[in-house]
Amino acid sequence: MEYYAVITAGGVGKRMKSRVPKQFLELDGKPILLRTVELFSRLVFPVNVVLVLPPSHIEEWKEIYNKSNIMIPHRIVPGGITRFHSVRSAVETIPDGAVVAVHDGVRPIVPVELLAKLFKYPITEKCAGVIPVIQVVESMRKKLYGEGGEVEGTFPVTREDYLLVQTPQVFDSTRLKLAYKKPYSPSFTDDASVMESSGYSFSTVEGSRFNIKITTQEDLKYAARLLSGI
Repeated sequence: MEYYAVITAGGVGKRMKSRVPKQFLELDGKPILLRTVELFSRLVFPVNVVLVLPPSHIEEWKEIYNKSNIMIPHRIVPGGITRFHSVRSAVETIPDGAVVAVHDGVRPIVPVELLAKLFKYPITEKCAGVIPVIQVVESMRKKLYGEGGEVEGTFPVTREDYLLVQTPQVFDSTRLKLAYKKPYSPSFTDDASVMESSGYSFSTVEGSRFNIKITTQEDLKYAARLLSGI
């Protein structure tokens, strides 16, 4: 069995309010994206890394990588106009019959035990893959919108009815490639939603609260604290 990791790193740092793309910001002295790529080298089985980058930042990544003295073989694929198009370009380079994990480039603290569990999850004819989820622990409210699109109020919803979805999301490459042949839709919020739109089923496993997605300055500070405690 061959294993692949598609790492998407197309962010530009708008919510981070930084001139530097968030994936290149330093986390405890090392660029976030470099830490994310390193995750997959910690597994006891080989994983082929496919890194998706905006064309304008490919040379910047190469410079970061060459300065790091870290040797992790990987292939670079230019990203598209949306995450959907970026992932589609990447999975087209992966052979059929493999196991492929699609992961956010700004999730650099996934426990290796969770990574191994996801890669080794049994993929069958009925189950095309697996995604990590965590329970909602805070109270939730849904926005009420007026005719003009403005928020007019909120009302409570039952948190037990919801799950927070993480990456990496792991699928059979044959079925993932077929699903990504569909036209783009704004309803495709992640790879699981793309798979569902093609009628494929998948399982869920408990994710990790360490597996944060770094999108704001507060996230960056929190991630640094997590690393100091690991």
